[in-house]
Amino acid sequence: MIDLQVQDKTHDETRQGEALILDTPVKADARKLYIESYGCAMNFADSEIVASILSETGFETTGDYHQADVIFINTCSIRENAETRVRNRLSQFGVEKRRNPKLIVGVLGCMAERLKSKFLEEERLVDVVVGPDAYRDLPNLIEQVESGHKAVNVLLSREETYADISPVRLNSNGITAFISITRGCNNMCSFCVVPFTRGRERSRDAHSIIEEAKTLFEAGYREVTLLGQNVDSYTWTSEDGTETVNFAQLLEQTALVNPDLRVRFSTSHPKDITDEVLHTIAKYDNICNYIHLPVQSGNTRVLELMNRTYTREWYINRIDAIRNIIPGCAISTDIIAGFCTETEEEHEETLSMMDYVKYDFAYNFTYSERPGTLAARKLADDIPEDVKKRRLAEILAKQQAHSLMRLQEWVGKTVRVLIEGTSKKSDLDYCGRGDSGAMAIFPAIDGVKPGEYANVYIERCTSATLIGRIV
Repeated sequence: MIDLQVQDKTHDETRQGEALILDTPVKADARKLYIESYGCAMNFADSEIVASILSETGFETTGDYHQADVIFINTCSIRENAETRVRNRLSQFGVEKRRNPKLIVGVLGCMAERLKSKFLEEERLVDVVVGPDAYRDLPNLIEQVESGHKAVNVLLSREETYADISPVRLNSNGITAFISITRGCNNMCSFCVVPFTRGRERSRDAHSIIEEAKTLFEAGYREVTLLGQNVDSYTWTSEDGTETVNFAQLLEQTALVNPDLRVRFSTSHPKDITDEVLHTIAKYDNICNYIHLPVQSGNTRVLELMNRTYTREWYINRIDAIRNIIPGCAISTDIIAGFCTETEEEHEETLSMMDYVKYDFAYNFTYSERPGTLAARKLADDIPEDVKKRRLAEILAKQQAHSLMRLQEWVGKTVRVLIEGTSKKSDLDYCGRGDSGAMAIFPAIDGVKPGEYANVYIERCTSATLIGRIV
């Protein structure tokens, strides 16, 4: 995968393989849990749920797997390189397991269901395999392993949303947090494994989402990101049928928690994003003017093969609506280069779509066939790798130019920035994001600290970062 400087990353490369650590008092008799996460933001949010469940049974987290009693790796199946990383990591954990035979090694998440037999029986890499809907069963599964048995639960659920579990915030800066609002996906994109690994879509109780947002704000958090494979299709109905909440209404309710709580969301689907959602964003200053709207391809025939259920014209209609209702709204996207049977002319249509939208940020990939998907079963992966890479390079070069152009538009303007912490390069500088999601770097000053908003005058920019000073 190649990506640019992108906020609200679907796959944040800086976090891949991150060990999640809870800052709690150390107990001498506590068992140690090591969780390493790969893939999308949903996986990192799920790891927090796992930590919460296991903390109730006496586990505490550690950042050193050599000290762990249980190692879990939370996995992603969406691209081949993610699976390769996981397999390599499991081999390293296997070395530690030979040193410490009592060590329990488990695979969580999206690879669990698809590769359970390989992990448990053929390669014998792990002791426990758990799918995304079975995390409540983890204490029982760990007991099974401790009694000498392999353990597996990859059953998918039509009901599980973990709405009653308050996620443990791991490795958090205490300022920004994810809130999962849906699980699973009903969109059967031909290239995607998510419907098979995470099951059918179900929406979480709206009241539990708002309560979580309130709790986070009271704890000092100042930004939440509402997460779902397709947030726009969120629809929750109360058990007695007297209350129904759609995504626009949920977005509004979250914004009303407090005007100082900034609200983001990811990811939107072009077929579902409505004018009602756009007007809600425009109505509230604390809903960020930023939308991640994956296009995948700029050609209608390729979009049909991808089963994206919209045309080039429909996508352009949604872009025009965003520009008209939310002037200046930042837009990012996903693009796949070299999908099955894509011609040079169709690739050019993707480039022309990029010129039309001029995305602020983008995730750009070459097509990677995933076993079990409709594309793998029905379509030939017939674009040579060198052609895929050349098309990707053209997409990347164009996006770099557009990203720089979008950042340059902020130079000479003042941006309201939520300070997230100190810069990675210098403790003398703060970093934080403006409304559009662009990262800004600026000198720290007395009297202003992380978790607060600051007005930052943008003096210059790089291709990925705004640089300025507090005014």
